[in-house]
Amino acid sequence: MAAPFDHRFPSIDDLRAGARRRIPGFVFDFLDGGCNDNVNLRRNRSDLDDIELRPLYLREHGAASLETELFGKVWGAPFGVSPVGLQGLIWPGACEALARAATARRLPFILSTCTTASLETIGTITGGAFWFQLYNPVDPAVREDLLSRAEGAGCDVLVLLADVPTFGYRPHDIRNQFSAPPRLTARTILQMARRPVWAMTTLRHGRPTLASITPYMPKNIDLLHLAEFMNRTFTGRLSGDDLARIRDRWKGKLVLKGVATVEDAEIAAARGLDGLIVSNHGGRQLDAGQSSIRALGPIVDAVGARIPVMIDSGLRSGPDIARAVASGARFTFFGRAFMYAAAALGDRGGDHAAEILSRQLLQVMEQLGCEHVSELPRHLVR
Repeated sequence: MAAPFDHRFPSIDDLRAGARRRIPGFVFDFLDGGCNDNVNLRRNRSDLDDIELRPLYLREHGAASLETELFGKVWGAPFGVSPVGLQGLIWPGACEALARAATARRLPFILSTCTTASLETIGTITGGAFWFQLYNPVDPAVREDLLSRAEGAGCDVLVLLADVPTFGYRPHDIRNQFSAPPRLTARTILQMARRPVWAMTTLRHGRPTLASITPYMPKNIDLLHLAEFMNRTFTGRLSGDDLARIRDRWKGKLVLKGVATVEDAEIAAARGLDGLIVSNHGGRQLDAGQSSIRALGPIVDAVGARIPVMIDSGLRSGPDIARAVASGARFTFFGRAFMYAAAALGDRGGDHAAEILSRQLLQVMEQLGCEHVSELPRHLVR
């Protein structure tokens, strides 16, 4: 049974404020910030806010439904949980709790290569109904091992990550000397002491680790060495040939995430991928890049008739889901929103965030006179 709706947090922005009150400052900065000057982070939001929808009040219509078909499955709503790194550092057990919430609500959950729950753990929680985002390893043996483990865990959809050819330059994390586990400095100790619930919960759960890639990495590395390790081991650039090679190897659904141009979308479609996620990594990689919603339209026009085009980055609400789907996205994903919820409410957070988004989207659709999610494009003000 779902927990009662927590009226202290009626929006994702309220959950963000709750998260800020519950987790140390250096952890919140890691979750909340973008790269360089946060220009792309802000652009993701402002460009979404510019999209307008038109209601058809006099058109006859029935009750609105959020159910959405994708990859041969009917999902409970047209949104899912994006992959986020180091979830268990942000809030202990967050990855597992979000996987449980997504599974209960029939929403897709994407596991990051660089988070704190293993492929095997998430496979058990979801009964194999999960997606796995793969940072492309430079070493083919590591890639093969990860793919074999994903298959063994029952992974439904493999998501290849395209937009991290190098580690993002994030001044807030550099100033904070961010690392996992946290570096114990006077500043971080004071911040942790001011968040006793987070500190005690972390103590009970134990030190977070990058569970899926622990077999391949040195122990106890700080942010600088983690960046070097990721650049050396897990962020090999993807090429068209890489896509074709992995397409031949992976028998399930294969999606490319981090697409920002028609050129890359055309290559992916030509190599036989099953879908795309237009994303700029939440504004965490290229500050001078386009917002995801601006990049979406041309990509949908180019390949949307052949493969489903999805989106993440910048979305924070049910109206944002409606804006994105009306603009051509088949599905939407949320990263920070679910992590704010986990940090603010612990194990209850994922279900609460999903409830907020569902209620908001249903209200928008009923206001527009839209019965089915697939009909949202007719309500776009062009």
